[in-house]
Parts: sequence; C-alpha cells; structure tokens
Amino acid sequence: MEKICVAVRVRPPVDLESSTTTTNSNGSHWKVEDNRISLHRSLAGTPLPPALSYTFDHVFDHDCSNSTVYDLLTKDIIHAVLQGFNGTAFAYGQTSSGKTFTMNGSDNNPGIIHRAVKDIFSKTNMSTEREFLIRVSYMEIYNEEINDLFAVENQKLQIHESLERGIFVAGLREEIVNSAEQVLKLIEMGEVNRHFGETNMNARSSRSHTIFRMVIESKGKDSGSNDHSSLDDAIRVSVLNLVDLAGSERIAKTGAGGVRLKEGKHINKSLMTLGNVINKLSDGAKQRGHIPYRDSKLTRILQPALGGNAKTSIICTVAPEEVHIEETKGTLQFASRAKRITNCVQVNEFKAQGALACRLGAERTPR
Repeated sequence: MEKICVAVRVRPPVDLESSTTTTNSNGSHWKVEDNRISLHRSLAGTPLPPALSYTFDHVFDHDCSNSTVYDLLTKDIIHAVLQGFNGTAFAYGQTSSGKTFTMNGSDNNPGIIHRAVKDIFSKTNMSTEREFLIRVSYMEIYNEEINDLFAVENQKLQIHESLERGIFVAGLREEIVNSAEQVLKLIEMGEVNRHFGETNMNARSSRSHTIFRMVIESKGKDSGSNDHSSLDDAIRVSVLNLVDLAGSERIAKTGAGGVRLKEGKHINKSLMTLGNVINKLSDGAKQRGHIPYRDSKLTRILQPALGGNAKTSIICTVAPEEVHIEETKGTLQFASRAKRITNCVQVNEFKAQGALACRLGAERTPR
C-alpha cells in the first residue's frame, strides 16, 4: 500500500485584491513554513488558533518555480512509470489559483506536463536494457462529455473497461511518438481545440478538464543470446495521466451567465463528485461500501489513481488574498482528506504473446 503524495502551492498575490492591513509582508493571509501552511490572521486582523494549520508532503510558496514543483512532487512518478507502474498527477483548486500554470507553465517556465514528456524521452533514449513504444492521447471533459483534442470529429466518447486495457475511452485517437518535440507539438495542436472562456475571475478560464495520457510499453532488449530469461519475455505496460482540472468557482464571483453558467455548473458538479470520492476513500469506506466513481466521467477515468493501482500526486493550488480565504480553506480540507488515501501499486508486467510480443518491433515510426 502506498499513500497519495499531496502538495499545496500558493500562487503570488494579486496586488489589486490584496489588503494592506491584515496581510503579511508578502500580501498573503497564509504563512508557509517548510511543509506547513497556516492562516496567520483572521479577517479582523487577530491571531488565529493553531487549528487552522495544515501539514502536507510539500508546501510551495509563491516564489517556488515549476522546476522545483516537478522535481519534488512528480519526477519520481515519471521514473516509476518507465519501470511499469501506472502514474497520475493532477492539479486541484479554485479558478485562477494557478493550476494550468503549474501543469502547462509558460515558455520560460515549463510546467509539469512539458517537463514530464522531456524527462521520459531523456530516460528512454539513454536506456540500454529496455526498448520502448510510446502512445499519446489528449482528451477534455466538457459539460460532462468527452472530446478528443487530437481529432475534433471524435466527440461524446464513451468510457469502457476491459481486463487487458483497464479503464479507457473508446474511439480516442492515439499517436505513436518518438520524441519529446513531436509530443509537445501534438499538445500544442490539441490546446487549440480546448474550451476556454472569460470570467470576472480569469481572462482565460479553463472551461473543461483535460487529461493528457501516455501509454508506455517496454520489453528487455534482445541480448543476442539463446538463453532467454523470463524478464526478456515480459512486456511492461504503464499508463501515465497528467490532468489539468478546471477550477471550482462561485457563480457570484465569476459573473457567469448563459454558456459560462452552464459550464460552471458542470465543472462544479464533477469536482463535487471528486470530493465525494476523496471523502469516502479517506474515511476507509472502500472496504465497507460504494465509492461513487461512476457519478462523473472525471472520477471514472481517474478511478485507478484514487484507491487503485497507480502512483498518484495531487497539487492543490490556492490564492492567498483575503477575498479567497473560504475557497482556500476548502481546498486545504480537500487536500487533507486526499493525503489519507492509499493505493495498491504494482508493476504491470505481462507475458509476451502474439501481437503484443512484436508490437515494439513493428511500430517504431509514427502512423
């Protein structure tokens, strides 16, 4: 059994929203010390009891770079995926708290997804013991419908499950890839098809959850010897999900109406289901009763990462200003429950047979 790794990241304060009377020198109501975050003053400016303090695996302040976040939170999962473990990393938090920046980053400060892709190909290119076949797909969940970001004609896709593939989205386009540059170009193309919109909280608000998925197959390289060990005959198949969630939002704050209002309702519903799943798992209900994975497409796809067979990290992003204190407290409570979840993690290793055995030799170039 292995616990989910949970971290919190505080984005830089926005001067327009910050108060000069009840904040610390950084314009924040929240104090970060090592792996602890605490609300150091109330709205009235008086000290608060220690109860409003939370401890996590990592807490990153507003000066922290995406490089540090990746190295401490996600890098070990990426390396484990290359050894045959499933892996998932996702960002959770209110709208405009820095989730997309953490996952996607910028040109001069790449996020988790870009760093993971480059790390994977760096490691596979240096491997002298195994050869790899990598496939990627990119989907969004928009208004509780799954759309293919690589192929706009593939919409309203359905979730299926099989013994061979586990939980998967039928009809989702997969591309066989050979380099990080090829993958990043595909992601850039997919981003064009993603749903964004303007709200009072964010000029470019994510209106959908996105899941970038890499399926990594590997087998031991042929040594040229006639003595084939069982390891040489084994195929490892791992799945990596890198998830950028849309942010929870209060309709009154975002000023949403019409299409934006409908989007916000679907976003909040799926995030509420995610919270319900986290609550059930953190209470140990997995051994006793029903876990509502199927109540949302997001939680259904993430089922292996939450109480299943995957190494998982969650980064919860928070906004430090006074106006967001209640939302930040809610995010920290979500994170506190998530860190109590344990997954049953194991290497996905299969005996090479038939078509699976020759895939790595037959499909070395992109379609």
